[in-house]
Amino acid sequence: MSRKPEHEVEKENGERWLLTYADLITLLMIFFVVLYSMSKVDAQKFQAVAESLNKALGGGTPSKIEMSTNPSGPSLFQAGTPAAQKTVPGNGKDPNNTTNTNPTGSGKSNNTGQGNGDADTMSIDAIKAKLDKFATDNGIQSTLITSLEERGVVVSIQETLLFTSGSAELTAPARALLEKIATVLAVAPNQIKVEGHTDNLPINTSQFPSNWELSVIRSTNVVQILQRDGISPDRLSAAGYGEYRPIVSNATDAGRSKNRRIDLVILYTKYDLTEPSTVAPTTQIPPSTLNPQKAN
Repeated sequence: MSRKPEHEVEKENGERWLLTYADLITLLMIFFVVLYSMSKVDAQKFQAVAESLNKALGGGTPSKIEMSTNPSGPSLFQAGTPAAQKTVPGNGKDPNNTTNTNPTGSGKSNNTGQGNGDADTMSIDAIKAKLDKFATDNGIQSTLITSLEERGVVVSIQETLLFTSGSAELTAPARALLEKIATVLAVAPNQIKVEGHTDNLPINTSQFPSNWELSVIRSTNVVQILQRDGISPDRLSAAGYGEYRPIVSNATDAGRSKNRRIDLVILYTKYDLTEPSTVAPTTQIPPSTLNPQKAN
């Protein structure tokens, strides 16, 4: 048998790399075809298979398995999450729930549900609106004033609606007034601070050595009435500021009348953890205690 020339053998062996290259290209094509086919998942068939496997392996009611609609998510499905509980990413809202929450996290609710008696749906704005309507209907809008502040709704009730001059005993009309206010405040979970204020005219009696004692006892008596009328005591607190938190000047009788008041503060937050930096601590020592020689 004749042998091939040596130069033809070298030429044939030099082209064998083309076979390896062609095999590699073929394998890569098959690999990408498989990846493409895996990316196209039939959601209904996948749901049926997943639920069947879950029932067979777990022995219980199959969990709800849903395909993810977010292409950038790390998972193709999410197990055990009912559709009604899914939330829309980024806004913190439940698409099946009409109750909206404030995205700032301040504790305020944007729901203005009224008249349904649900403690979780009475918002700060709804409370203010109800109290304003109550004051208007009873012709006391000049002596029962509501205002929105950083910490919540402040309901200022002038002294003439609650007490006689120099006394901390609530009058009979005052008790009826607070009972109606309590029906509005009872439908919200917010904490309520009762703050007593006086004018700068000094008082020195056996019961009230100074305006401190008068303001504290007045606020405490209001707290007791609110508790009696259905507001949970763990929502209530009392403070007395005496003459040191006036809202207007004490130079006139009209100004002093406005400063003699009880403030009901419905806080935005459920628990009064913090107060604005402009508000001083409520616990203070009377000047007469610091300086016993000073006359009252």
